[in-house]
Amino acid sequence: MNGGEIIAQVLEKHGVPFLFTLCGGHISPILVGCKQRGIRVIDVRHEVTAVFAADAVARLSGVPGVAAVTAGPGLTNTITAVKNAQLAQSPVVVLGGATATALRGRGALQDIDQIALMKPHVKWCVSVKRVKDLAPVLTKALRIAAAGVPGPVFVECPVDLLYDEPVIREWYGLKSSAGKSLADKAVRRYLDFHVNRLFAGQADLPEHEITLPAVPEPNRGKVRRAAERIAGAERPLLLIGSQALLDAASVAEVARAVDRLGIPVYLSGMARGLLGRQHPLQKRHKRRQALKDADVVILAGVPCDFRLDYGQHIRRSSYLISANRSPEDIRKNRRPNLAVPGDAGRFLMMLAEEMQADKKYQSWHETLDEREQAREQEIAQQAAAEGELLNPLQVCRSIEQVADESALFVADGGDFVATASYILRPRAPLKWLDPGVFGTLGVGAGFALGAKLCNPDAEVWMIFGDGALAYSLAEFDTFVRHEIPVIAVVGNDATWMQIAREQVDMLGDAVGTELLRSDYHVAVEGLGGRGFKMTENRTIENVLDAGRLAAASGRPVLINAHLDKTDFRKGSISM
Repeated sequence: MNGGEIIAQVLEKHGVPFLFTLCGGHISPILVGCKQRGIRVIDVRHEVTAVFAADAVARLSGVPGVAAVTAGPGLTNTITAVKNAQLAQSPVVVLGGATATALRGRGALQDIDQIALMKPHVKWCVSVKRVKDLAPVLTKALRIAAAGVPGPVFVECPVDLLYDEPVIREWYGLKSSAGKSLADKAVRRYLDFHVNRLFAGQADLPEHEITLPAVPEPNRGKVRRAAERIAGAERPLLLIGSQALLDAASVAEVARAVDRLGIPVYLSGMARGLLGRQHPLQKRHKRRQALKDADVVILAGVPCDFRLDYGQHIRRSSYLISANRSPEDIRKNRRPNLAVPGDAGRFLMMLAEEMQADKKYQSWHETLDEREQAREQEIAQQAAAEGELLNPLQVCRSIEQVADESALFVADGGDFVATASYILRPRAPLKWLDPGVFGTLGVGAGFALGAKLCNPDAEVWMIFGDGALAYSLAEFDTFVRHEIPVIAVVGNDATWMQIAREQVDMLGDAVGTELLRSDYHVAVEGLGGRGFKMTENRTIENVLDAGRLAAASGRPVLINAHLDKTDFRKGSISM
């Protein structure tokens, strides 16, 4: 086997179903080896999309997502997605091609110090030195990516470790008798020694045991203390974040545990949809006010970062319980009264075992539900407002009505996407994907690609802002080539609205925030998909239904929704 085939064998044994890539000569043997092993190779139009797709697969399956990119600019193009995976705690393995080992530092094509580039953004990075090390290093990389606080790992695979030995010898000129001077002979002797070392022991490749990292278990005594404190509370509040769903195989158990606890709950990130579409425990509005009123606050995989105003949303007199895999996140900005290190999902399951099942906090639920209903009425009134173009609230309400029960939503954008987050209700666990704490634009195509591959029978909806769409538009070519029928709805208000709204008010100038109402639907038609233009409120559901039918027939769809500008989210910018 050549090096590419060895890598493919390791990925196959670890149950990796997809390899995302943009081709390059440095990595061709990996792509061919994976295809021969039955791993589906999905080639995209920008390397950042490959890593975003691998990230989505990791979040939805629990198996590390894998991307392979070529050397130099192929790798530098992934940095944003790698950093996003690091901050979102997603287990991703990036395989990077590299120049031949004997040519480093000599001006070879795309030769840069890739380890120095990647080291700050990954859990572990390594450059493989010999062919026989490929399998154990990749096995270790897959384990590290998923262990503890998951995150991305980088494995550099020099090109002369990936091709067959005769090919490498020919590249290094070892099959040629040209050059008979002492200097030429010395160079050939050195290169012969170098190649012998690269391939030494290849025939004796050992089997490498596949060991899945254990889920970090919380301390039972600390869970019991948390249960006792909650049992004495009158107004407990539970916040669940993405980290509680890192163990994808256990999400149904986590949902059952939350239901049994009976505590009012707010869900964020990947936890959206954990309780389904209409669960009475879940609250969606007025979270800040609820936090100020709560006497016990439980953070399950939620750090006190900017989303909780660095902990200031939680009043000082509240008893704070925080369960988190990360020693840093568990104490970030606000030291909890009770810290419970370990997996947040496992914590919730253990907590449900310890808690009394008969406490329902009825008065507290009624208070929160009154606020919920009042906010829903406000949104309904604002959604009914008519203008020259589409009301973004009405567009989102219509998507919520027509989307299938299998629907999986991918969020990529600012103002329109944040509006959608108030209205769209994921139908089940692991049916919502957003970038996470990094707030990255451009995740849409990659996330949708990974989501549809993991859920081939689901309707996958991409909710785009018109600014964010530009990062993903070319990937409709990828959707067409690989027969990935996703549905995109673009909130086209010809503005970077989330920025413009505050910038114009505070600084009196819209510079840098203005866009065109471009014909994105026409561009998608040119790439082989189906495009629809939507400009009137009365046609919204008809156009959405037409888009669903086109996607059901096997074609990717983009619906270009021309929006009126609104003040729905005025004052909501975060720092």
